[in-house]
Amino acid sequence: MLDKPAQLTTRYVRTHEAARLLGISPRTLEKYRCHGCGPTFRKLGGRVVYALGDLEAWADQGACRSTSDPHYIEARAAGQVQR
Repeated sequence: MLDKPAQLTTRYVRTHEAARLLGISPRTLEKYRCHGCGPTFRKLGGRVVYALGDLEAWADQGACRSTSDPHYIEARAAGQVQR
């Protein structure tokens, strides 16, 4: 079981708030969740929630300094469904 301080420091948000924080639509975030290419989420009861730290970590995966950055191709592909 988690200790009391750890439980109090984690803040969770629902899909609409998470999408607003990331600057994407809630529907896009739902699609990412279904395809497994979005941020880590949790099901608490019947609700989908995202920890703020998980949203930040997912967004940081797309960080690049320029379009010539070797990581740019990977970051650009994040969220795209592989067919």
